[in-house]
Amino acid sequence: MGVLIDVARCVGCRACEGACKAYHGFPEGESSDLGPRAWTYVKFAALREPKSHLNLGDDGASQRSFKVQCMHCAEPACASACPVAALRKTPAGPVTYDAGRCLGCRYCMVACPFQVPRFEWGKALPEIRKCNMCAERQAAGKVPACVEACPMEALQFGPRDSLLAEAARRIAGDRSRYVPAIYGAEEAGGTSILYVSDVPFEELGFPVVVREPLPAYTWRALGKIPWLVVALGATLTAVEVVVRRRMEMQREDGERS
Repeated sequence: MGVLIDVARCVGCRACEGACKAYHGFPEGESSDLGPRAWTYVKFAALREPKSHLNLGDDGASQRSFKVQCMHCAEPACASACPVAALRKTPAGPVTYDAGRCLGCRYCMVACPFQVPRFEWGKALPEIRKCNMCAERQAAGKVPACVEACPMEALQFGPRDSLLAEAARRIAGDRSRYVPAIYGAEEAGGTSILYVSDVPFEELGFPVVVREPLPAYTWRALGKIPWLVVALGATLTAVEVVVRRRMEMQREDGERS
């Protein structure tokens, strides 16, 4: 399963962003980047030349907006980089995370070509956080919260093959508007999140990544790094936990005195 995001239809209302935060119990408010408590956000990109918006007309001609989140790669580099299988690609499509396995090495953050995973630097027991495409909702027969909330049908949920066909249909049906490309069809070996747009993806700031699956590249690079790095990452995380706890205890002592 996957999600097709139509940049041409998005009006920047941030309903998807709000729905994600409400469903996962994150603080309300707009976000300008991904974070441990912001698994998706709406990005705004100014256009080089004004172009009439599909839904907003000339009022939206100067910019485009689009949803940003984990791309849920078919062969995720984050999962291949994880030495303890804390991240895995599920048959249903989402790339999920098991905090009980994670040792805090943060290899996933380095490996991701889309720079998605975020680390909870401010928590005593930090975890890696990212969108899971509402895997638990999918298991219950529901669509992701963001898809359900979109009032403009800029987000469509379904089998990846069907979404690719729908994306191709939209492009063929309005060649004067849509650029002839589906972002995510081949990037990083293919992703479960797909985009169509009426503005070139490069102009919108989409990352340019290789077409081949990245796990092979991942292990060629990580194979040259000694296991000492893994131990160092875990050690630094443990030190951070101890230091933060001591600071909390000192603050609590100060409040009581």
